[in-house]
Amino acid sequence: MALRHAVLAALLEGEASGYQLAKRFDVAVANFWSATSQQLYRELERLEQEGLVQARVVEQLRRPNKRMFTLTASGRDELRAFTRQPARTTAIRDDLLVKLQAIDSGDHSAVRAAVSTRLEQARDKLAQYDRLRDDLLAGRDEDEYLRDAERVGPYLTLMAGQLYEQLNIHWCTTVLEALAQRSATSRAANPTPR
Repeated sequence: MALRHAVLAALLEGEASGYQLAKRFDVAVANFWSATSQQLYRELERLEQEGLVQARVVEQLRRPNKRMFTLTASGRDELRAFTRQPARTTAIRDDLLVKLQAIDSGDHSAVRAAVSTRLEQARDKLAQYDRLRDDLLAGRDEDEYLRDAERVGPYLTLMAGQLYEQLNIHWCTTVLEALAQRSATSRAANPTPR
């Protein structure tokens, strides 16, 4: 998937400046796509040149003017065409998995620390997603939201992000337990001489 489609999908939420779009990415799109602010601004320029978004200038006192972007009819058509294309399967490319694969010839403590860091990041991200879910539901239960909400896409992608982080938490916990057990077994088999 190209960044262009993620930007167009984020603009379904409504008009946004580049800054607002970057914040939208951090909160609502980060569970399935990440991009830097610079990448977003460059992509907005390309999308505007292609006629997929349009911008209007908002004058501000004591601040630089800002550009507000919205989808055009062509942008919506591009998204519709994108949704009709078969989705590509993704492959995991994760340097932590490479480090874990090589743990038997590497620094065990460094790899354990990296897994622990991933565990904390997953817990933090899951907490962020849980707060976002509460905001989206706004007191409704999931069935009510899915039945009555104007747009269900943001909730469905949020579910994927939550499940992904839950899986990360489970996996990291399992890895740390396995490594601790292996270390304990190794120490018992090879006691330190006195």
